[in-house]
Amino acid sequence: MSRTPLVRALALALGIVVAAGLALLPTPAQGQSSTTITLLHTSDYHSHARPHYSDGEYGVGGLARVIQYLRDEKAANPNAVILGGGDTMNLGTPAWSDKYQCAEWPLFNGLQDAMAFGNHEADYGWARFEECRAGVTYPILSAGFVSETNEPILRPWTVVERGGIKLGIFALTGSDFEKLIKPADRPEGSRFIDGEKVAPAIILHLRQVEKVDAVVSIGHRFYEDDVKLAQDVPGIDVILGTHSHRKEDLKQIPGTNTWIISPFQYFEYVSRVELTFEDGALSTVGGGLVRMGPDRPEAPDIAQQVASMQRDLEADPQYAARFERLGQAVVELSDANISSGESVLGNWVQDTVRSAAGAQVALSTASSFRASIPPGDVTVEDYLTAVPYKNLVLVHEMTGAQLQQVLDLSASKLGTDSFSQASGVRYAIQDGKATDVQVLAAPTGNPTDPSAFVPLDPAATYLVATTDFQARIAPGYNDLFKQAASVTETGIVVNDLMMQTLRTASPVGAALDGRVR
Repeated sequence: MSRTPLVRALALALGIVVAAGLALLPTPAQGQSSTTITLLHTSDYHSHARPHYSDGEYGVGGLARVIQYLRDEKAANPNAVILGGGDTMNLGTPAWSDKYQCAEWPLFNGLQDAMAFGNHEADYGWARFEECRAGVTYPILSAGFVSETNEPILRPWTVVERGGIKLGIFALTGSDFEKLIKPADRPEGSRFIDGEKVAPAIILHLRQVEKVDAVVSIGHRFYEDDVKLAQDVPGIDVILGTHSHRKEDLKQIPGTNTWIISPFQYFEYVSRVELTFEDGALSTVGGGLVRMGPDRPEAPDIAQQVASMQRDLEADPQYAARFERLGQAVVELSDANISSGESVLGNWVQDTVRSAAGAQVALSTASSFRASIPPGDVTVEDYLTAVPYKNLVLVHEMTGAQLQQVLDLSASKLGTDSFSQASGVRYAIQDGKATDVQVLAAPTGNPTDPSAFVPLDPAATYLVATTDFQARIAPGYNDLFKQAASVTETGIVVNDLMMQTLRTASPVGAALDGRVR
């Protein structure tokens, strides 16, 4: 693929208003009766190379297990297409990422057909990313990531052919990339263009010029942004979800012809989507999530390599402390319902943060929590796997009316990474809003005792603690927290606080108490 059509298509996206009839029918592939293409997709691996604890079970996921599954599928099915959604690394957590970075990328040579550029791919700087990219044979895609002259920095799309069927595969940048990827970690003068502005011309080019039979988006955006894209921009057949760490089985997005599926995180699931074409035209879409449970075999060569690398990691003086015991949990600090109500993990963290910050209310988006902490001894790595981000705690002076707006926004985000875990408030969710809101009467009150709460007063003033991510980056929340009468930077880093709590207050525990109904 030459750069000329890439630049031309992106110029269309930036400068031309594309007509509403973008959902052009694919050109039938003559002489075919029925062909099924199998899409296999992973995302948000974040350097979790070893099998780990998830959903109350040990030994889930792991690099060796996923590679064996993909090898088996590819060997059995010549029409398999293997795709990656990005976020393969994570600066700071786990230690594996800091030591090995993109060491896994070449293991997917000959397996993977394309990968989306995620926001964490630039964690170690642009020069390191380019070194990583040079070691792989599959393209890394990202539309909307452009230079000062609007030229694409990475390939926006690729075309993959199987059994006479052509698939147009593209990737977009998230609405938060501009804030998440520091200017120092990307080419000078580069910027990110919103997907809704770029996607129409890409779809038009894939349909009209490349003559593809189906269009597939592989990331790397919030779930809500993907749904909106499908509703606003026709012509996408399948969206392979990423970025939100969402576990979402295959479904059709209401009001569209677009299907979506999301494989959660850490190689715990693989999305498997079957596209059946009749005479070259897409006729049916089926499939679902495949769990990478401990019953699935591991690739022996990869398992041996991972074990050797892990031994080296734990023996490295720079990282050895990450595997020391922090403390103990008396129960599983579960992340179940983290995006759809209260969770044990969320209650434990938010109650601790609220108390330390001296606030009446503490909030944090579900995206701050990524896994459960298993019962028993807890290492630094166990904790950071569950709560990986170095979020700074800010305390906002807000009116009750402003707090109500924040809670309403959270309620409207139920089921997504943008839903808020909370302490110091009790409320019900009804018709997408927070109702019957009660607030802790004093910062020193017991957040698990319903009698310590009073009804929210719209005119009263409350101290509301949240993370710098939620207050300054998270869409919608950043606008609401700007309305606060004052903001105090507490100097509290959530990870430091919680690890110190494990060291000094173990054994720790938490429970559900009905704070969100």
